[in-house]
Amino acid sequence: MQNYNNQPIGVFDSGVGGLTVWRELARQLPHESIIYYADSQRSPYGEKSYETIQQYCKEITEFLIEKGCKLIVVACNTATSAAISYLRTIFDVPFIGIEPAIKPAALQSITKHIGVLATKGTLEGRLFNETSKKHTEGVEVHIQIGTGLVPLVEENNYESDEAIHLLKKYTAPMVAANIDYLVLGCTHYPFYKDILKSLLPSYVKIVDPAPAVARYTDFILQHHHLLASPNQKIFHHFYTSGKAANFLFLIKIVTKKSFLVFEK
Repeated sequence: MQNYNNQPIGVFDSGVGGLTVWRELARQLPHESIIYYADSQRSPYGEKSYETIQQYCKEITEFLIEKGCKLIVVACNTATSAAISYLRTIFDVPFIGIEPAIKPAALQSITKHIGVLATKGTLEGRLFNETSKKHTEGVEVHIQIGTGLVPLVEENNYESDEAIHLLKKYTAPMVAANIDYLVLGCTHYPFYKDILKSLLPSYVKIVDPAPAVARYTDFILQHHHLLASPNQKIFHHFYTSGKAANFLFLIKIVTKKSFLVFEK
């Protein structure tokens, strides 16, 4: 007889960027309830110390566990790099992290040049550097810190002239270097996909890790016998440490639905 666990999945990010991961989780795991936490008041994480990020992540995880979450998805590249190992030492629930999808880009690249757009904290992190060394032999990786991009998403200005200017500035050297893959190393950056598609040559593929994160979450849920019953009534709750109004607007853009947002 199949055992089910109808407790929710917890998802958190430094802000609204993890909604791109939430969207894939909701699509691939339609029977799972999800609680999402956006730490928008303290965003962005990219310039903060690892010790500070670890404390933030510990506080958020405690909140999500108090809400009954059975598994936590750290939907932030910087938080994954800085804190996921630490979180696993102090909490018993399974954790799913996220990191730039360098491996598939490197394996599939024809030009042997790939670009990575990410935050400072991600690019300087151990996980990124270990993955790069392991999977990019014979491939040149062109990295770029996306300074200023996260706040523009948080402020709902990701389609602004400023955003276009920054993305042109950041991607032009990569295009000149003949990249054929651009890896998005921050969950905020898929908000810029349409602009990036207009700026990049048509042969450059944009790699968003969110679908792979959702697939791996499904695998871990099955492995730990934590899948929810297909007959349960699901719910999606959203919390933010910032202002609910702006977060609510972005949720509607991503999900095409309206949800309640609770300020914490």
